[in-house]
Amino acid sequence: MSYAMSASLQAAVYAALQGDAPLGALVGDAIYDALPGGTVPPLYVALGPEKVTEAGDGSGPGALHEFVVSVVTSDSGFHAAKEAAGAVSDTLHDGALTLGRGRLVGLWFRKARATRESGGLRRIDLTFRARLEDTDPA
Repeated sequence: MSYAMSASLQAAVYAALQGDAPLGALVGDAIYDALPGGTVPPLYVALGPEKVTEAGDGSGPGALHEFVVSVVTSDSGFHAAKEAAGAVSDTLHDGALTLGRGRLVGLWFRKARATRESGGLRRIDLTFRARLEDTDPA
């Protein structure tokens, strides 16, 4: 197993979301790795938890990364959040991510969950699965 590519995957996902024009039209620059202090915008995207399991094979070390991207809104309905969640899904669907370490074998949408949170927030958690091969093992 190799966890060494996790930071590289996170940076690539963040860069892809930041660079996506349709998503930017919906949320502006409100795409976060960590929420800023103070007031957050009424609609934003945040990188969430990750679970990694071993997925090496005969060609070398690898890992299966399951990660969450959340869309959160203070709007009274889910419509704006669903539009932004769709844009996140479209951005990550083709898996054209450039990693600083490792190689992306595949990136797949797994599931989504829309919930009402305390304080009137609406939240959509999108779960993706990425298979990575470590091309630079130590």
